[in-house]
Amino acid sequence: MSTPTTPPAAAPTVAEPTVAELEEQERRLTLPRFTHDDAWALGSLLVELARDRGAPVAIDIRRGGQQLFHAALPGSTQDNDAWIDRKRRVVERYAASSLLVGTRFRAKNTTFEASSRLDPDTYAAHGGAFPITVTDTGVIGTVVVSGLPQLEDHAMVVEALTRFLAP
Repeated sequence: MSTPTTPPAAAPTVAEPTVAELEEQERRLTLPRFTHDDAWALGSLLVELARDRGAPVAIDIRRGGQQLFHAALPGSTQDNDAWIDRKRRVVERYAASSLLVGTRFRAKNTTFEASSRLDPDTYAAHGGAFPITVTDTGVIGTVVVSGLPQLEDHAMVVEALTRFLAP
């Protein structure tokens, strides 16, 4: 005789933010500076968050063309590195998070793939890449997470930047 069991709880779903909410995140998450040590601290924080959740992600932080931090956690694959590159290129081209870029296209009843005229093998407007913006300087780099559904990749980066900026 079997005993009824309770199914495991589903992972919490993350609601897709609006264009205005994403733009506000970017304004709020502007940094006073960004050094090599800051890249290490932010990357280490992301690794800690991912390990605590058992998230199979790859993490990449760049300033300009220089990679300052990279980590690939158990369960991530080289496909995650390819996604990192594609999402990062969107941030570099549009100076906005990859999720915001994709959301702006969807708000116009189209998609990035259909309307950007950019090669989808090179660019991906999927959540997880966020601009590193320095006050009075502008976008100087990117922080990217890949391995979870796009809204969760984005949310992890936002959570890490929020914690990083906390006093």
